[in-house]
Amino acid sequence: MPSSEPALGAVTVFDDVPAVANLDPGLRTALRRAAADVGFVVNSGWRSPEHQARLRREAVARYGSEEAAARWVATPETSAHVRGLAVDIGPPAAAAWLSEHGAAYGLCRVYRNEPWHFELCPEAAEGGCPPMYADPSQDPRMRSA
Repeated sequence: MPSSEPALGAVTVFDDVPAVANLDPGLRTALRRAAADVGFVVNSGWRSPEHQARLRREAVARYGSEEAAARWVATPETSAHVRGLAVDIGPPAAAAWLSEHGAAYGLCRVYRNEPWHFELCPEAAEGGCPPMYADPSQDPRMRSA
């Protein structure tokens, strides 16, 4: 089991900062339940649309196209982070622990290429986490309406 102590100065699910306070209440509750059993930090939680747009522009510049960037960063219109429905967990050992044990809290990895990204899946406590998408570009929720 990973250390139960987050890094000094790191954001936890108990902090009153926008990245945590603006998360969906159900997600925040599940994260707090899990954090009582294993220490982890919130590397990224809720994001403003402006921040998400900047991340997307940076991804396009880094990966060379919108299509390639879509494997890693959603648009502000489709991002689960902007809607407060996703959180990126660290350190890697804690994310790995949560990947293995998260279903008990209703927390599931959604993308195979993002071992740090978790979303609330309340039904997981009964039936386990749903199959993962290869990456966000394969997720039908990431398609603009």
